[in-house]
Amino acid sequence: MLRLTALKETFRRRPVEVNAPSTKISDYFGELVFNNETMRQYMSKEAFESVMDSVNRGVKLNRKMANQVASAMKAWAMSKDATHYTHWFQPLTGRTAEKHDAFYTPTEDGRSFETFNGEQLVQQEPDASSFPSGGIRNTFEARGYTAWDPSSPAFIIGQTLCIPTIFVSYTGESLDYKAPLIKSLQAIDKAATDVCQYFDKNISKVTATLGWEQEYFLVDSALFTARPDLVLTGRTLFGHSSSKGQQLDDHYFGSIPDRVTAFMHDFEQESLRLGIPVTTRHNEVAPNQFECAPVFEECNLAVDHNQLLMDVMEKVAHRHNFRVLLHEKPFAGMNGSGKHNNWSLGTNSSKHKNLLAPGKTPKENIRFLTFLVNTIKAVHENADLLRATIASAGNDHRLGANEAPPAILSIFIGSQLTKVLNDLEKSVTGEALTPDEKTELKLNIGKIPQILLDNTDRNRTSPFAFTGNKFEFRAVGSTANCANPMIALNAAVAKQLQDFKGEVDGLIAKGVKKDEAILNILRDYIKVSKPILFEGNGYSDEWVEEAKKRGLNNVIGTAHALDFLIEDKYKDLYERLNIMNHREVDSRYEINLEEYKLKIQIESRVMADMALNHMVPVALKYQKGMVDSVKGLKDIFEADFKKHASDQIAIIEEISSRVKTIRSLVYEMIDERKVANKLNTPKEQAVAYGDKVRPYFDKIRYEVDKLELIIDNNDWPWPKYRELLFTR
Repeated sequence: MLRLTALKETFRRRPVEVNAPSTKISDYFGELVFNNETMRQYMSKEAFESVMDSVNRGVKLNRKMANQVASAMKAWAMSKDATHYTHWFQPLTGRTAEKHDAFYTPTEDGRSFETFNGEQLVQQEPDASSFPSGGIRNTFEARGYTAWDPSSPAFIIGQTLCIPTIFVSYTGESLDYKAPLIKSLQAIDKAATDVCQYFDKNISKVTATLGWEQEYFLVDSALFTARPDLVLTGRTLFGHSSSKGQQLDDHYFGSIPDRVTAFMHDFEQESLRLGIPVTTRHNEVAPNQFECAPVFEECNLAVDHNQLLMDVMEKVAHRHNFRVLLHEKPFAGMNGSGKHNNWSLGTNSSKHKNLLAPGKTPKENIRFLTFLVNTIKAVHENADLLRATIASAGNDHRLGANEAPPAILSIFIGSQLTKVLNDLEKSVTGEALTPDEKTELKLNIGKIPQILLDNTDRNRTSPFAFTGNKFEFRAVGSTANCANPMIALNAAVAKQLQDFKGEVDGLIAKGVKKDEAILNILRDYIKVSKPILFEGNGYSDEWVEEAKKRGLNNVIGTAHALDFLIEDKYKDLYERLNIMNHREVDSRYEINLEEYKLKIQIESRVMADMALNHMVPVALKYQKGMVDSVKGLKDIFEADFKKHASDQIAIIEEISSRVKTIRSLVYEMIDERKVANKLNTPKEQAVAYGDKVRPYFDKIRYEVDKLELIIDNNDWPWPKYRELLFTR
């Protein structure tokens, strides 16, 4: 049997030996990246400065400079044994894409020479017809174009030079995550820089930063292969709970198993060579669940690095006979996996580099409060949009379902900051402050650095928490492209800062002093944003009721949450900031609905196949053995046999009952699938799959999991939870 063979193979595994390039990480960090230091070595000063102007000021490279950059990039790549190049992009599939081309060009005399010019660097035209477009392209204009993103450095994977690019349609509309992300970063740069002028005239640029935390499970490759559901869906559709799970919390931050440590060393070294600054590793809560995290980086680069890291992890896992499970909920009854997005804003000034870090003086802390309160208000007004950006079939198992974080968007800032905001609200009573109010308020604001020393985030149930000098968006799913929620968050805060500046300038124009104008506007923002501030248990039933009273939405299910994407207020938000037009937003809505439907459709098909073609035959085979046993007892005990065979008869009856129920439920599910497929619109189909087809999953699973407790362990066809979670 495949399961038993897989277990034997797993027991023979030993840690794979991993040799580090050097004992010092600094010796090899970024060695496969065409970074600033490398560019200086391979480029002329003129070419290097042109690239920097393109990165920092958006200046377009001319053809001559592009050729110089391409020549330098080719020379460096070939010195690292690269033979091909590719435009590396992020289509709306959720992962990355690439088409490799060789550096060489054949000549008429049968020879060849290596070539790579500026035109090939700056733009390519991959076959884009099969990538999702959400109806944004007609057949006759199905071409897509990739265009170089100089702000994210090129890198080498294997023997291929990878050039990060955006991906746009024939009509110039974005077909990826990177293009709107870059536009959102430009929007928040402009809006935040304008507000910073109130506090420091030397600030000319504000950068959104991101530090992600990637959670994942590891299972042995042999056990993985023996589970059709893991292979085809990334999660287990069946499996009775192990007697021991995570209830003892003994895996969390525990000693990392040797095989896993070897894998971690290997993928970390590969990541570090690619310039991904991973610094943290540890056991997570569930057995065989782990986490890694890097130092925070500029948001666009951080998103690229996370996409790259997921790919690196999966490739390296093969070398160690592991499979990485990135699905948000691969095991029922166990903690799922998220990807916490730690977001902040930094400046190019030598002072106040982190705008969400409290300062040392009242003046600095007015700046801190300005960005803190504006972010809170932005999230309050755009909570439904943020909810939509984290909606997916996998994340549905976490959000508002079996575990944290809840589907209700709320913000935790801690008791100390809550008191500061309450004091600020109460202190400002009108258009002007009295001298006593000014003194009292400034003193309270000046205490922020001290009181925040004990204000670390202790509320792990909050989906959006302030954690000292950043906001942590915990509701993002582990498979997600971080760009999606970051685009929404950047846009929301950018628009809010624009509105804030307009209101402050309006008061100043009426003769109100700058600090008083700022504090008066912040007071109003605190009042209107209070409903989203919550310090309690986000998992409780009481919070669901309380949130409803506060007017906060609790939308369960992706098919319904995605509706927020196409609300006029959010479409107008993106268009106002030149991030996406209405057509681009509509296309993403269509794509997300289709992806949601297809993932449930695939899971439904796999579940039906495993139940009917695997489970039912195994159950009937075991039942036949029980029937033969009863017949034997009848031969021995004759008329009195029922007394001795009552347990066996009960098992036979239970198997018959559960097999009948399984078959009935599977065919009912298939019928619902057929009905859903005939519906007219993507929305109708997605809702039907979510509301009509998906509910059968738990019903069918319940019956199959009960059979797991009856059928002989040696006859059970798939690796069990105890084996998947505890075999190392």
